[in-house]
Amino acid sequence: MLAQRIAQQSLRRLAAQPNAYRFAAPVAVAMGIAGQKRLVAAASVSENHARDEILAKQRLNRPVAPHLSIYKPQITWYLSALNRITGCTVSGLFYAYGALYLVAPALGWHVESAVLAASFAAWPAFLQVLTKFTLAMPFTFHCFNGLRHLVWDTASMITNDKVQQTGWFVVGLTTVASLALAFI
Repeated sequence: MLAQRIAQQSLRRLAAQPNAYRFAAPVAVAMGIAGQKRLVAAASVSENHARDEILAKQRLNRPVAPHLSIYKPQITWYLSALNRITGCTVSGLFYAYGALYLVAPALGWHVESAVLAASFAAWPAFLQVLTKFTLAMPFTFHCFNGLRHLVWDTASMITNDKVQQTGWFVVGLTTVASLALAFI
């Protein structure tokens, strides 16, 4: 295997070498010792070269194009990011609770529904509503925005105006549904 690879590399390098090195030993070509090495540069730095170096240094400080700061922020950006964040949040909370539910008996913890409901009922009403709203918001947003994406899969409401309208509709519906779930 190694001999085959060395032969393949040497043949590739031999094919890329100028005519003067065509008849060099394949091992010399493979090791890269068949060519000349010039360690000293003989060219002087000109004024144009110095100007080019200054421009190159300025280019390094430029932002990566296209930079987000030149664009007007739109609702579609925020909803796209929020859809991903809420998806990760909701699934992460489900996985965390599932893992906790599996490990809890070994640790002697009680995370059954009845215990959680009883301890939650002991909280102040304001804290209950705030907690339910905080938990309902990502779930309802991800559900409604997922329905919006399913509508887009049917190739309808894809114009810029409709995308913005449905975006604001999802935001409003999410707020109303989250408040309704929080006050239940």
